[in-house]
Amino acid sequence: MDNEAGIETHPFTPFIPQNAKILMLGTFPPKPVRWAMEFYYPNRINDMWRIMGLIFYGDKNTFWNEEKKTFRLDEIKRFLTEKGIAMFDTATRIRRLKDNASDKFLEIVEETDIMKMLAENPTIEAIVTTGEKAASVVAEITSTEIPKVGEFIIFKANNSELRHYRLPSSSRAYPLALEKKAEAYKGMFRELSYAVH
Repeated sequence: MDNEAGIETHPFTPFIPQNAKILMLGTFPPKPVRWAMEFYYPNRINDMWRIMGLIFYGDKNTFWNEEKKTFRLDEIKRFLTEKGIAMFDTATRIRRLKDNASDKFLEIVEETDIMKMLAENPTIEAIVTTGEKAASVVAEITSTEIPKVGEFIIFKANNSELRHYRLPSSSRAYPLALEKKAEAYKGMFRELSYAVH
């Protein structure tokens, strides 16, 4: 049997603004049929961009174009660049064990070389994982414990101490109200000296 069968390679390149302070890592994007845009957290029912809108602008629909039923990608990229927030995922290649985007049914074939990314971007102070699987990959790579949801642990990279925050998944499948998710993210941004709404 062909071992390459069913393997998907990450569709996006890492989004890393100059002087990025935070590296946000999920696991892997859903299948393109679920995308509302060609970027991270592309599913129109994923709450990531609503969380960011609430935290920084007091409006969950800041990045949503209701007329076109899609996200405002240019505004998202401008926002991330301005705030120094980098985006990628913990898996570069995966195999879906079921026909969905659930982390539970994702087999990671190739992990992202996170330590290399950190070495190439020394301004990054914290990794933020958005879900249990992503958090466990980072914990394994950094030889640390998996943080509790809403908390962080310290790890060493490039002779510096960095934080690994684990935050609630922005997926609607994660059973927590949008406002509660936003509070967890807001706490992390506050601790990293971001001005929030």
